[in-house]
Amino acid sequence: MQTIHIIGAGLAGCEAAFHAAEAGAHVVLYEMRPHKRTPAHKTDDFGELVCSNSLKSEQLNSAPWLLKQEARRLGSLLLRAADQSRVPGGHALTVDRELFSRAITRAIETHRNIEIRREEVTQIPDSGIVIIASGPLTSDALAAEISRLTGSERLFFYDSISPIVAADSVDMSIAFRASRYNKSLDGGNDYINCPLDKPQYDRFVAALLEAERYEPHIAEDQTPYFEACLPVEEIARRGPQTLRFGPMKAAGLTDPRTGRWPYAALQLRQENQRADSYNLVGFQNHMRFGDQARVFRLIPGLENAEFLRFGQMHRNTYINSPALLDATLQLKREPCVFFAGQICGVEGYAESIATGLLAGRNAAALASRGEPSTFPRQTALGSLTHYITQADARNFQPANITFDLLPALDDATKARFRHDKKARHAEVCRRALEAFETFLDANTRSYCEVSG
Repeated sequence: MQTIHIIGAGLAGCEAAFHAAEAGAHVVLYEMRPHKRTPAHKTDDFGELVCSNSLKSEQLNSAPWLLKQEARRLGSLLLRAADQSRVPGGHALTVDRELFSRAITRAIETHRNIEIRREEVTQIPDSGIVIIASGPLTSDALAAEISRLTGSERLFFYDSISPIVAADSVDMSIAFRASRYNKSLDGGNDYINCPLDKPQYDRFVAALLEAERYEPHIAEDQTPYFEACLPVEEIARRGPQTLRFGPMKAAGLTDPRTGRWPYAALQLRQENQRADSYNLVGFQNHMRFGDQARVFRLIPGLENAEFLRFGQMHRNTYINSPALLDATLQLKREPCVFFAGQICGVEGYAESIATGLLAGRNAAALASRGEPSTFPRQTALGSLTHYITQADARNFQPANITFDLLPALDDATKARFRHDKKARHAEVCRRALEAFETFLDANTRSYCEVSG
């Protein structure tokens, strides 16, 4: 069996390494940290989460739930680590970042079939099979090598990180605990909510728009933002009320002091199992640190907030996958090279994990002289890879998993559930999992059921 070289020990790289190694392949996993740092990473651990600590919704019959269900049924290492390091987050799968990364690092470092090399890769190995999972912060040298290999220009958009505050610095005589519409997987009030009335909201938005921006040093002048992760000040520039219908939406949050929904609200989500730090949900930004502290302390409850981390912007690098990749995540012109994670054009932690899982499975199949495969279009895994390899190459932008990516229901089924959106989504998920299980049965289930 050929050696599998995996570049990058982030979410996709670690998931790929685990599945390839579990299939019996010898895996060499490369990670440039700590010898070379990135602007966003803080530790040397594998699978470090640098933006949010949320792996999105776990609500039954939602699209993110479906993707994670499929990955779990394939034995995802990282979702098992996420479940073990979980912290309260309403309907979301939110984790303690440190525990999550440590669990992944421990599993990878102790695997008998994985060799770890802490070094920067500047040339893609010319023997064996290669999975490039170097992530959105791919080094300049490797990015140039990828450009040479693919014969295409790199693509960029800005991504961003939300601030984190110390829990004991939040004024709980003003803020209150609640989940939206009192919905939580365990029935708890998982979020801290900072309510604003209209004058307070107007003052906050005015200060936000006047704050001084920090401009990242990226050569391209027209780098776009990813629409699903806009800086909070960019949202505000689209209109004075946009924040109230975005990250500061107060619907479903009843302030116990008034018995009503506030005019606007900021939600804080627990960062770790000790519950001593919270992140400002949806408040990624690229303001200067001093202005972040000044502006965010205008929010009731955060007047004396201690900031443990300020928001930041960082570069996100990805290839033009529709022009370059097959549905198996293999490079069309070099079938021994796979791409996985954000660099192949997915956005989101679960999506990165899923593509790493698929690349690892397919690389192992190729290494043992088998045939790489792709999951049925009806599944979340199949629809995600279909999007990144079949979208319009002229206007390609990374995507999260949504029901829009999955095939539509037939007309008769849509008519049956015309007035029941939840039932339609449940039917899409039922169909997806049925196709998923049928595919596994036809492709030797024993291969898919990894230990643990």
